Amino acid sequence: MTQQQGWAAPVPPPQTKKRRKWPWVLLVLALLMVGGCAALIASIGHEVDKESKREIVVRYEVTGDAKGVTVTYSAYSDDDLSQNQVSDVDLPWRKEEKAKGFVKGGTLVVTTGASGGTVRCKVTADGTTHTATADGRFATATCDGF
Repeated sequence: MTQQQGWAAPVPPPQTKKRRKWPWVLLVLALLMVGGCAALIASIGHEVDKESKREIVVRYEVTGDAKGVTVTYSAYSDDDLSQNQVSDVDLPWRKEEKAKGFVKGGTLVVTTGASGGTVRCKVTADGTTHTATADGRFATATCDGF
């Protein structure tokens, strides 16, 4: 038996495994999203904390020609509602309070008595002013929404 000599087919080089890049790209994107969400939440938390510590001045004012009016006023401070009432008030009447906390606002209600007359309420808080007017016997002017 004779052995044939000849050229043998070249042996292909070993194939290297290609590493997939998309899992790494997804991981980087996920980390960026988580980091962005954490930064956003931290920023919102800082703003909420800052707003809850901010103090504003609430100015109540009642004017008019009515005699013996009843004034009821309330304001939120440190997230608690404080309400006060004064009766048989001669006008003009003014009161100033400080409010602090995340919830701010309140109400000013002025009621004329049996003798009637005109009343005007005015509340200034945090740069905004609300007014209302009432005329007559047992008439009520309400300033709220501040």
